[in-house]
Amino acid sequence: MTDQHLSVSLSLNIYHLAGAKRAQETAQPPTGAQQAEAFVRAFLKRSTPRMNPKAREDQLQRKAVILEYFIRHKRKEKKKKKAKGLSARQRRELRLFDIKPEQQRYSLFLPLHELWKQYIRDLCNGLKPDTQPQMIQAKLLKADLHGAIISVTKSKCPSYVGITGILLQETKHIFKIITKEDCLKVIPKLNSVFTVEIDGFISYIYGSKFQLRSSERSAKKFKAKGTIDL
Repeated sequence: MTDQHLSVSLSLNIYHLAGAKRAQETAQPPTGAQQAEAFVRAFLKRSTPRMNPKAREDQLQRKAVILEYFIRHKRKEKKKKKAKGLSARQRRELRLFDIKPEQQRYSLFLPLHELWKQYIRDLCNGLKPDTQPQMIQAKLLKADLHGAIISVTKSKCPSYVGITGILLQETKHIFKIITKEDCLKVIPKLNSVFTVEIDGFISYIYGSKFQLRSSERSAKKFKAKGTIDL
């Protein structure tokens, strides 16, 4: 290589190095729009990896693209089975509501009677002498009678008439009463008339129209006067 060719080669190299340095000095950082465009392109490439760039461009120009995403499947929680209660037949077989002979004492249930009287006084807003008897009658027919002293005044069975005691249990068809003689009596509601007395007020219960459970009476509408064919 001659001295003339070597000089031209060195001049070209110096020119390229100077041009590259000048380009670096004059280069400006990418703008926000350029950064956003780069981000979107990278995002689309990651989201649609199976599409080539040309197909992706055509798709974007014509309609919106639904990007792929992962669906989190919720774990199905097993529902806890509620324990079933005992049936009425099972309760009878287990004799859960039977009152043991040693507990069949009138004096044992006198505190229950005192609680019942206070409950009725609160229910009737105080039993005053000028209180309307019809109001007390209506309240008593829908009240809980466990603990009340009730008497059988009329019945198709003469042996029931005159029985008086504290009501211990009530079902749809019977009253269970403990008398002062510590005798547990089972009185059918059908064809019987009962009286309930509290603070001088006497309320009549017609058993034939009273064949409901105590929990069902609150929604029952009773007639002002009952009838019984004795």
